[in-house]
Amino acid sequence: MIDDTRTVPQRLVAFLPNLRRFAISLCRSPELADDLVQAACERAIRSADSFAPESRFDAWMFRILRNLWIDHLRRAKTAGPHQDLDEAGDIPGPDGQIVSHARLDLLEVTAALMKLPEEQREVLVLVCVEDLSYRETADVLSIPIGTVMSRLARARKNLVRLTGINAGGERSPGTKGGLA
Repeated sequence: MIDDTRTVPQRLVAFLPNLRRFAISLCRSPELADDLVQAACERAIRSADSFAPESRFDAWMFRILRNLWIDHLRRAKTAGPHQDLDEAGDIPGPDGQIVSHARLDLLEVTAALMKLPEEQREVLVLVCVEDLSYRETADVLSIPIGTVMSRLARARKNLVRLTGINAGGERSPGTKGGLA
């Protein structure tokens, strides 16, 4: 384990992009994701003394954020509708054909990711995007490691089925790349 003597607030500043990315994957709304991240940061600062220095800071923060999301979902059962990720703004980037194709692929993968069941999406984001180990993901989600592996395999298979894009970024033969 890397010896990190930074305080919780100092670690939070460096970790904000990862936390926001996970929040968006959970709630599909940049505005709500920002609110969740802010609440997670506040909770982490208030509970800084409960953070075990020998544990992973990212896993601790992902768990806090996920718990806040679950609380939000419970409260939202009686509330009104939420905003879709489809309403999010454009992805900035330079002009060009390569960027356009990459943008379309990204939109396609994002749309496919959002079609996955929540339990598959959570595991996929934590393992493949946030680079948590299977064990750390299992701890964050409070599930057995075998369940993590099973959900991840199903999520990957479903993404290939939905997009036709394999793990190497290539389109499978005979696919047009559209979502059904």
